[in-house]
Amino acid sequence: MVTRFRSAAQLTGGGVLVWSLLGRLPNAMCPIGTLLLVTRNTDSVWWGSVVAGALAVGQAVGGPLVGRLADRRGQRSVGLVAAAVNTVAILALVAASEGGLDLAWQIAPAALIGLSVPLVGPLSRSRWIGLADGDAELTSSMLSLDGIVDEISFTTGPALVGVLATLASPAVGLLTAAALVGVCATLFALHPTAAPGTAGEQGPQVTHRRSGEPLLTTPYVLLLAGMGLLGACFGSVQVGVTATTDALGQAGAAGLLYGFMGFTSAFAGIATAALPTRWGLPLRLRAGTVLLCSASVLLLFSGGSVTALAAGIGGLGVAVAPQMITMFGLAERTVPTARLGEAMAALVSAIILAQSAGTFLGGWFADHVGPTAPFRVTVASAAAALLLALLTATDRRYRRRSPADTDVRTGSDTDALTRAGARTDGAAEDAVRPAAGSTPKPKIAPTPGADFRQDTEPTRPQREGIEQPEPSRRA
Repeated sequence: MVTRFRSAAQLTGGGVLVWSLLGRLPNAMCPIGTLLLVTRNTDSVWWGSVVAGALAVGQAVGGPLVGRLADRRGQRSVGLVAAAVNTVAILALVAASEGGLDLAWQIAPAALIGLSVPLVGPLSRSRWIGLADGDAELTSSMLSLDGIVDEISFTTGPALVGVLATLASPAVGLLTAAALVGVCATLFALHPTAAPGTAGEQGPQVTHRRSGEPLLTTPYVLLLAGMGLLGACFGSVQVGVTATTDALGQAGAAGLLYGFMGFTSAFAGIATAALPTRWGLPLRLRAGTVLLCSASVLLLFSGGSVTALAAGIGGLGVAVAPQMITMFGLAERTVPTARLGEAMAALVSAIILAQSAGTFLGGWFADHVGPTAPFRVTVASAAAALLLALLTATDRRYRRRSPADTDVRTGSDTDALTRAGARTDGAAEDAVRPAAGSTPKPKIAPTPGADFRQDTEPTRPQREGIEQPEPSRRA
């Protein structure tokens, strides 16, 4: 496993991984930083919530738009513009709030912050998948490594804002976020892995163009629903942890519990890379939702002590990273390659929107039922995710797109290659079936990273069913 992670890091280069991590921090810092800043300057939690909500809506809407532009124009140019606009928008929000301007003058820059997020996380995944070039193990390692980076940013960002707000002021936290965007997101966009023509595609000579293929296919819509249910779990858990620790008289433990969930999630992300390739992505998705649902049920009985709450939170964290890594992997397998960045961004947007809904519902339950009641929303969301996975997560539904359906060559994992090679209405299989009484030749095991077109496209004699002197087929 260590060797696989080392190979993944060598493929990208250590520098771009650092820029990827630091460039994502502002995405985690700005929502809580905005809430703290506006609440302090207006002495109104409601005003803070409204402005932070505008930022979240902007993120949900702007993410897929920026991702689509990156797919069409290239990550470098779009990333540079987004980083510049995002930096200016953060500075404008700080100036408007510190200057005591009307609410509308604070909502506008907050919405622009969300609309112009440079999408370092989603575009990283798109970039890493392109660099893996179809190697199944390397793709898995890259996505696992990226999942760990995501978890670090997810837990470190809010903690950094909290520390800066305590030691100095919320404005300092947002100014730090602006500096990170302006420097690190820019360096990420300028890195050679984002050279024109390689934003998610293989090879430096691939030109950007519009894809006429639909993005909202049935498998992708199911992934959006799964990500949304995971986001609802996030939002309700945050409210539940805050309300429960406050009821136990240990409100300060909430931040530690969030960090513990991030730690267990990152550990599970590392372990995901060690799973054997025979454990296909649909199977991993079903197993992950079982763990997610089980851990969420434990949270219902965790109101008695912080220790019990930590056990449930830790179990939930173990299910989070594998779930996200698996769904990103399924998206890479099923969406048009030319729209991969847009697809990854839309999955993140689904999490953000559903997280907001989970927070709202969790808050209502906390106020009207009790401190652990938000976990009911968590259980309901996890149960729905489990039902969805059990009914829909199959190899047949999430089979890799065939060459005839793709506009750019994509890589494949071992089991996808085997299935893809068997398609073509049975003609290729008939062509390599030995004649009666002959000795069948053993099939050659598929090689990760083998050329997809060559493996799946039958030759003229195969299409016509003509027997060959040496029947063999590469998967």
